[in-house]
Amino acid sequence: MSDGIDSPIHPCGLGLFVSFEGIDGAGKSTHLATLAERLRAQGRRVTVTREPGGTPLAETLRGSLLHSAMDALTEALLVFAARRDHLRHVIEPALAAGDVVLCDRFTDATFAYQGYGRGFDLSVLSTLEGWVQRTPQGGLRQPDLTLWFDVPPALAAARLSATRAPDKFEAEPLAFFERVAAGYAARAAQAPDRIVRIDASLPLPAVWAQVEQAARARGVLP
Repeated sequence: MSDGIDSPIHPCGLGLFVSFEGIDGAGKSTHLATLAERLRAQGRRVTVTREPGGTPLAETLRGSLLHSAMDALTEALLVFAARRDHLRHVIEPALAAGDVVLCDRFTDATFAYQGYGRGFDLSVLSTLEGWVQRTPQGGLRQPDLTLWFDVPPALAAARLSATRAPDKFEAEPLAFFERVAAGYAARAAQAPDRIVRIDASLPLPAVWAQVEQAARARGVLP
């Protein structure tokens, strides 16, 4: 599988959209914060956000998604409703202003969690993706670069158990996360030019070195 880090995305003055993906406990949020620090130190404007979430409405929907019982279709509809509000009020304006947008999860997570984890119809998710992520110019909004933090589900579960009480998704059994991990691998195989696999089972400095390499290779870092 190609790692997709062959050429820069855009020249440095334009907005860039970078998503961070992986199962719960992969460690992506730590490296998102580090990359944001590095970019700001170099004078870049950075918008840090997350999904589900990022706007008052989307954060309200996030609370329901993480803590209320519902079927997979309801989950998917709420995720995409939150994403639509997030795109309209945060992501698209930030990109138009030239910011680097660093987002903790985006649509790959929906395919991995609802599609593969829950076993929901991938074609329905693709239809919702096309409706919700249409850009003002008529294209389909996807990240310019996605960093996929790949870690064995058993290791991720051990990390989580030491940090906090689980939400609805984090409390799922190991088999669920194995399906989610397979979903991420499938998405990466479909979009090798966008999705870069990060071996998140390694020690923190080695994981950051991979993030830095990918960011430099794609022009996110100089």
